[in-house]
Formats: sequence, C-alpha cells, structure tokens
Amino acid sequence: MTTTATVTSESTCTKKCLDIHTIKQYLPHRYPMLLVDRVLDWEAGKTITAIKNVTANEEFFNGHFPHKPVMPGVLMIEAMAQTAAILSFLTMDVKPDENSVVYFVGIDNARFKRPVEPGDQLVMNVEIVRVSRGIWKYKAVASVDGQTAVEAELMCTIRSAADASQPAGK
Repeated sequence: MTTTATVTSESTCTKKCLDIHTIKQYLPHRYPMLLVDRVLDWEAGKTITAIKNVTANEEFFNGHFPHKPVMPGVLMIEAMAQTAAILSFLTMDVKPDENSVVYFVGIDNARFKRPVEPGDQLVMNVEIVRVSRGIWKYKAVASVDGQTAVEAELMCTIRSAADASQPAGK
C-alpha cells in the first residue's frame, strides 16, 4: 500500500509563510468560522496558497453527515474567500482594524468536483483577477491530494463598518 502525505512544516514554507497567529491579524474570524490554518506562499497583487486541515472534530461533521462526513460546500467556498481576503490585505499592505468588513458580492461558476472528508488537507490557491471600484475579483481553486475539490470565481468588497450598510461599488 502506497501512501502520500502533505508536509507543511516550517522547513517547507517559503519566507512568505503565515502561521495561525499572523492569519488572525488579517481575519476577524475565530473558531469555528476561521477556516485558514496556514498560508504557504503569497505574492502581493497576484496569488496566495493556503491550507485548511480538515479534522474529524469539526463541529459541522456532527450533522453533515453522521453516516458519511463531508465538508459542506459553502464552507469550502468560505475558506477560499477568507484566503482571498488575506491576499487583499497583504496586497494593500494593511492589517484590518475592528472597523474593516469583507463582504461577498458575488460567486460565479462554482463547481464541486470531489468531497472533502475528515483527514483531508484542503489546499487553496487564489489569484486576483482584477480590482475595480472597490470590488475584488478572484479565481479560486481548492484541492485535496492534487485533485480539484472546488473552484469558483469570487467577488468581494472591503468596507468600513460604518459604510457596510451601503450598496457595494458606491
């Protein structure tokens, strides 16, 4: 029997690796909604690669599904969106404050290609496609063991909490 493992030790990270403590400086999410465990590499204005280690004790597995646990697709999309938000803040060279809010404004062409189960490592690759009038568009692909699990085009906007009730693009 041949097995393969994905290794994410410090020795395999580039100089642009971000650990969980640094990720928390860029995302307001906390357990159970923080879905990025480590950034492996990034290039401002271009791309980011991050991982989510999917464990059997994730709360959502209790009900999705007890007989065959799979990570909900909406959470895979959310993990890619969180990765995209980190890339946006790194690109702008700012850390968000308590007034920064990142909102989805669109999800296009989402395709789910394989289930993600406990023990899998979801590797998320996100690329900035364009930024226009405060709307960031990304191409995102998440894979497990080299197989695409989900892909989508994501659109987000970054607003201050005071402006969050205004329509995007204004």
